[in-house]
Amino acid sequence: MSSIYQSSGFYWMAAPATIFAVGMIGFPIGYAVWLSLSTVSPGADPVFSGLDNYRRLILDPEFWNALKLTLALYAMSLSMQLVLGTWLGLLLSRSNAARGLVRTILVSPFMLPPVVVGMMAIVILDPSFGIANWLLAELGLPPGLWLSDPKTVLVTVAVLDTWQWTPFVALIVMGGYLSLPGEVFEAVELDGATWWQRFRFVTLPMLAPTLVTAAVLRSVDILRFFDVIYLTTQGGPGNASTTLNILAYRRGFEFFDFGYASAIMVTLSTLVFGSVLVLAKLRRAVSW
Repeated sequence: MSSIYQSSGFYWMAAPATIFAVGMIGFPIGYAVWLSLSTVSPGADPVFSGLDNYRRLILDPEFWNALKLTLALYAMSLSMQLVLGTWLGLLLSRSNAARGLVRTILVSPFMLPPVVVGMMAIVILDPSFGIANWLLAELGLPPGLWLSDPKTVLVTVAVLDTWQWTPFVALIVMGGYLSLPGEVFEAVELDGATWWQRFRFVTLPMLAPTLVTAAVLRSVDILRFFDVIYLTTQGGPGNASTTLNILAYRRGFEFFDFGYASAIMVTLSTLVFGSVLVLAKLRRAVSW
């Protein structure tokens, strides 16, 4: 009986914090959903309009273009970060020389504020005075417009995100690899397996849960990627880098169409939750 009372007392003690956390998360989401179902004018109360904003989404080519760009940026960034992060993580896990110093250096990119990353990118990739085009000129290659060319801007933004967050993935992979049982690798080495066979049939399958975990963490950030894009391109040139976040910001804070902007953000949130659920199921499927 005492254990029951103790358990009940614990729940009552945790109740205020639980209610506060649920309110802090649930109220903004609920209010955004309410706004997405309303017509909102500056200085006036929201008027319920049902699914009108979502009907506008379906018929809006700008929304579909933003969705396409969001998914393209997600695919490019996530694939590059997983591939490069896995390579870098495995490389670091096999090197004992100055591992602590290397980890400290690796942490620095994703500890930088987005404002710093965006300003660095603007300076480095400046078509006239940036060091990127200077290096290309030294190598005898033509200069690039980087953030000013509709054909390259999305790839450039993906590379910026990859530069900042690949070390994060590498640290996760390194930790996952160092926690694997060494007996398995010793056994396959004794069997005469090549490096590629060890990587393909042993290392990669055993690292699969770790890689999916890294993919979940990065998916949430990439799909809601906003700050660096807005600082460097503001969605331009034209709409070449206008992702769903940028589109929602424009509709909400430039045109004051908060109902439509909320519908865009609710759609994006659904996309984020859906991707996390799919990856979570994938992680359970590949766990060992």
